[in-house]
Amino acid sequence: MEEESMEEEGGGGCEAMMDDQNHNNWGAGGYGRHLLRPAAGPLGDCLQPPPGPQLPTGPEANGVLRGCEPGAAASRGGAGAIAAAINASTSKFLMNVITIEDYKSTYWPKLDSAIDQLLTQSPGDYIPISYEQIYSCVYKCVCQQHSEQMYSDLIKKITNHLERVSKELQASPPDLYIERFNVALGQYMGALQSIVPLFIYMNKFYIETKLNRDLKDDLIKLFTEHVAEKHIYNLMPLLLEAQSTPFQITPSTMANIVKGLYTLRPEWVQMAPALFSKFIPNILPPAVESELQEYAAQDQKLQRELMQNGFTRGDQSRKRAGEELTYNGSSACASSRGYR
Repeated sequence: MEEESMEEEGGGGCEAMMDDQNHNNWGAGGYGRHLLRPAAGPLGDCLQPPPGPQLPTGPEANGVLRGCEPGAAASRGGAGAIAAAINASTSKFLMNVITIEDYKSTYWPKLDSAIDQLLTQSPGDYIPISYEQIYSCVYKCVCQQHSEQMYSDLIKKITNHLERVSKELQASPPDLYIERFNVALGQYMGALQSIVPLFIYMNKFYIETKLNRDLKDDLIKLFTEHVAEKHIYNLMPLLLEAQSTPFQITPSTMANIVKGLYTLRPEWVQMAPALFSKFIPNILPPAVESELQEYAAQDQKLQRELMQNGFTRGDQSRKRAGEELTYNGSSACASSRGYR
């Protein structure tokens, strides 16, 4: 009778408990419920969690929201509080999901506008865009599995731009053709220095991982296919003609174009090895002793061409005058240096 009485007292208002050999409760309410709230009956006080330190009354303590500290769930409703916290976290995650409609209507338009400005900027221009905002947009879209769509949109966007650039070059007169090609090449390569870092997350987690390629290489290839390949056979004769006429174009322009063409496609060197060798080292085979006379003849030819254009004679006169002043008019010294 005493055992039945104790069972009635211990079971009043509480669920039936089934203990395993370690005295863990496997009641219908789930494992560990008696650890989250005190059980009814004479043993309830023994299962009460020990009192912890007094918590601050403010909404936060050391950057941790109240109710998120260890043991808070047990003292504020047990399993019910935990379930409410999980539901709140799930709802917050679902609210941050970026659908394909969100991507097309909100995120890609921001990226599209920024890319437009970067592709058309001139050196030294101020671009009123937030790099942090663009970087954040790319990061969020990658995290929400929109990398493939974003890569496709980026390639399509830049391809359309390069096709417009190619058409503008085709309409250029010969005397402006080289300079405009140089501007288009420099502007595009400058834009890549900003575009590639902004899409670094897409490059790292989609292009390199799934496509086994690199974003910068892909974008350089676009310029090669849509601009350079279409104009190389018109551009190269103009470059060779400009090379034979000193100062028809500035040396910096010639250097930029030749180095740029070599970067885009190194095999184009075969179209004009002598031209490329002036700006790219180790293009021509090494000099050999048996060809020294030929090298000397080439130098003499260059000197005659310069003299015909009125450059060398004046330079030699100035240099001769400087030598005479330095050596106090010593004709013997001047003669030894070849100034006759």
